[in-house]
Amino acid sequence: MTDHSPDALAALWRARRPSGPPVAHTFRSTYADRWVRFHSLPGSKRYPESEDEYAVALHRYNTVLDELFAHRDVYVVTSDWSWAPDGPAVFPTRQRESHPDGAHWWTESDEEDPDPALHTYTRFYAYRRPWRSGRVDALLRAVADEALVEVFVTDTELRRIHHPYDGGADVVLATPGERDGLRDRHVDWLSPHPSGL
Repeated sequence: MTDHSPDALAALWRARRPSGPPVAHTFRSTYADRWVRFHSLPGSKRYPESEDEYAVALHRYNTVLDELFAHRDVYVVTSDWSWAPDGPAVFPTRQRESHPDGAHWWTESDEEDPDPALHTYTRFYAYRRPWRSGRVDALLRAVADEALVEVFVTDTELRRIHHPYDGGADVVLATPGERDGLRDRHVDWLSPHPSGL
């Protein structure tokens, strides 16, 4: 990671995103006024089943990523989780394989359960790189297969966030107006449900 050490990136997150930790599945509720969801396949199909469907999903992911991050550096963020802050990952994921250069920059604990044996720790890893379409296709493909979760891409100022998941992407923009513009350019990729899910 260049320019921002892990500690500096964590401090920047706290300053720019004080509403909550970098837990990607919470972004749609935490930033609801600037959030939009795009589906990765026609008919809101969740998982690709052929190379043609992977091509459609990757095209949709990369089209939005290009609009957000063309000619910018980004942080690519992945995660794993454990029963202890420094313990081994509970379910070996493709995190290290898909994101080997990621530096650990945040650990989020979940200690709500009264039984300490059920406390979990989600660890986030980031790597800074110039954005280029197709650069994270292996990662996006793993996300589409639900082999990786809690992945997101953000600019180095943490103003825009793209959180791909199996079935689509949650996107957080800098302003509601920017969100509306992006949403209106890709209306065919939106859910027909009034909630946008």
